[in-house]
Amino acid sequence: MSGTLNKVMLIGHLGDEVKMHYFEGGNSIGRFPLATNETYTNRQTGERVTNTEWHNIVVRNKAAEICEKYLSKGDKIYVEGRLKTRQWQGEDGNTRYSTEIQVNDFTFLTTKKESQQNASQQRPVTPKPAQEQQVKTQDTFVAPEEDDDLPF
Repeated sequence: MSGTLNKVMLIGHLGDEVKMHYFEGGNSIGRFPLATNETYTNRQTGERVTNTEWHNIVVRNKAAEICEKYLSKGDKIYVEGRLKTRQWQGEDGNTRYSTEIQVNDFTFLTTKKESQQNASQQRPVTPKPAQEQQVKTQDTFVAPEEDDDLPF
């Protein structure tokens, strides 16, 4: 393969509102941070650990205006684009760098409000102990039927 590929696909939550910048000629840029999470269980302690990675997202022109209109902090979004590193001189004379995702496609997944409603509606189901699974008939406990090995 002689070509190269610069492609990024992320699903995450907005960390802030979309910040718009307008230019002469009607062009615009929207910027916002996007958080993605990685969760794993620490083998030594058994504790669940969540690491959050922050990404600088950049959308342009009409896409930026759509994002500004419909997105707010906490909303979940799918973005697809490419990595781009910018470099500039800071006020102190030092060279600064910033890596951004230049978005060329996106899909709104859920709003923060929808996510909160879904979380409150999903209650964990806890299995009942074996004794409580028995069927009670006329003050006597009857064990549930056992599965037999019949193929039908």
